[in-house]
Amino acid sequence: MSEPENIQPQAAPPEEPPKLSTPKAPQQVEVIVESPSSQGEVNITAELAIFLLRVVFSVMMLHHGLEKFQDPEGFSEFVVGKYFGFLPGNPIIWTFAAAATQIICPIALAIGVFARLSALGLLSTMVFAVYFHMLDTGLEGFPFAVVENHNYAFELSAIYGLISFYFVCAGPGRLSAFRKSNRITYYPKG
Repeated sequence: MSEPENIQPQAAPPEEPPKLSTPKAPQQVEVIVESPSSQGEVNITAELAIFLLRVVFSVMMLHHGLEKFQDPEGFSEFVVGKYFGFLPGNPIIWTFAAAATQIICPIALAIGVFARLSALGLLSTMVFAVYFHMLDTGLEGFPFAVVENHNYAFELSAIYGLISFYFVCAGPGRLSAFRKSNRITYYPKG
């Protein structure tokens, strides 16, 4: 018999690194961001306070929109026409736009539907309101003067504006109809 040949196994050819397919459409990647509140602990006192601020602020803001609808001609003539002449078009259109914003946006904000967008709408009307009061009465000796009506004319508009700004930045809180999840979807480059 012949001796078996010394057969050595042949080495497999080196593996090529897997090729990544490059589809034409970008690949969707979801990332779950953890926050301290996602660990099961929710500061219910803070969430109730945010909810209460959102709802009470919204109910009080409704009054300003209803007031404009009650006398649109007066507001158009004595506020929009007098102080905002730079706005294009008829002042009555701007009056109705402000009134609608101050009715629709507070309702949406109170419910928590499109809360940031609604807060942005309210913030825009409050920027105009503060501007109006600054032109009409000025700073009135702010911050140390004691004024006749006990409040600076721009005070309420400024506070409403700051509350609106808070909701633009922070959102409506957990107690809202459309709560933002902790999922972020992005499409990586390359």
